[in-house]
Amino acid sequence: MEVLNEFLATKGIYTLIMILFFLGVYGMVLSKNYMKKLMAMNVMQVAVIFLYLCFSQKEGAMIPILVPGNVDPASYINPLPQALMLTAIVVSMGTTGVAIALLLRIKESFGSIEEGEVLRRASK
Repeated sequence: MEVLNEFLATKGIYTLIMILFFLGVYGMVLSKNYMKKLMAMNVMQVAVIFLYLCFSQKEGAMIPILVPGNVDPASYINPLPQALMLTAIVVSMGTTGVAIALLLRIKESFGSIEEGEVLRRASK
């Protein structure tokens, strides 16, 4: 039990990230509904963002806000991964919005967002 607790304390987050990522892959591959595929893609994006944020952590480091009297740069967490992941979140929201707009157009044109139905009606 002690080994399991240590594993979860040190590497458990990476296991959860892998589960999230592969849930997204599973949803993208096996789902036949385009909205479900979009949600699975968003789950994959969240997993990647979590992975980068976990890699940016340092044991005993502080958030990157200047504290008076602390001039040692090694005592701060690198702010670049956080800034990049904020950008990734914004891009993710933008692509999700465009994808939803495209799904609305597909629904208007073909009457469905089920993959088989759309392909059947598009081939006519």
